[in-house]
Order: sequence, then C-alpha cells, then structure tokens
Amino acid sequence: MAGPFRTNSELGRVASDSVYLLDTNAIIEAVRTGVWAAICGGLLVETVAECADECRRGDQIGSDYVVVNQTDLDRLRAIHVPTDDQIAAVLANPKSAALDDGERDLMAHALSRAEPPQWLVCSPDLASIKFAVDIGLGDRLTSLEETVRKVGGRTASPLRRHFSANWLSGRRTEAILGAILLT
Repeated sequence: MAGPFRTNSELGRVASDSVYLLDTNAIIEAVRTGVWAAICGGLLVETVAECADECRRGDQIGSDYVVVNQTDLDRLRAIHVPTDDQIAAVLANPKSAALDDGERDLMAHALSRAEPPQWLVCSPDLASIKFAVDIGLGDRLTSLEETVRKVGGRTASPLRRHFSANWLSGRRTEAILGAILLT
C-alpha cells in the first residue's frame, strides 16, 4: 500500500464520520435519482471546485441532462481547491493521464487529506478506479449504491449500472488483476 493511508479492510468498517468525496457523475446521479438530500443529510459529503463547476455546466445538449443547481451544491459540507503541488503529485503517476480534470482534482485532494477522519471516494469511472488501484488505494473507493445504502436511502428511479456495488467490485478486481499481470 502506498502512503500512510489505512484501507477499509484495515479499518474493518467505515466509520460514520467518514468523509465521502464525490465526483461529478456521482453527484449528478444522486440528484437524478432523488437521494442527494439524504446522502448530504446523513453523511459528510465533500467535493472539489472542478467537480462542482462540472455539475453546474452539465451536458445541457443531452436529452438526459440533469440540473444540479446551487441549492444542491450548498448541501455539500465543503468544496475544496487542490494546490498545484497536490495536482502535480497525481500527474506524476502515468495512470493519471486518463483522469478528467474533476477526477484528477478529487484524487489530488483525497491524497492530501490527513486522518482522521477516514475518507472514501465515490467516482464511478474506470480511470479513477485504475488510478486508485495503481496507488494502492482501491479499497478507498465506494459506489453510489453503497453510499445510498449507508444512509438508508431509497432512489426515486434505479441507479445506472456503473453506480452499483457489483459494477465497482468487478472493475476494481479487473484493475487489480491487470496490475498483477503487468508485474
């Protein structure tokens, strides 16, 4: 494992005061399915400025555009701005090339956090998963489904597949096996 971070398996379970760092896609899906208020009301939810900006911009051309307004973003406990040095630490890893700007900044902030409290990243993107596994923090990833379950929430409509615990587990296993095969 890289760095002084403890993984979920080392901690045994996620503490109720864990910080959940959500990327743009997770925020949009939580708003779309009607669980955003429950998540933010029951957990310590944070993000980075780039993800908040991406939520505000959205893909307004798409037919499935979801409006994430300032009221939604005001539910966040904090919006962080990573330093250039924190971003440079992420960019030093070759796997960072596949991260979009929001994912890059979220990982830069996550890696700069001191413990306690424990932190988890909810970023349902293959690039984020591969990056986290590569730096030894694959156990710090959580799905939106697991996050909703943590607060006992119910979605108004089903979560898309890549927000499920099974999808994350499968992609994390594939990333781990890929890393093993490359060594």
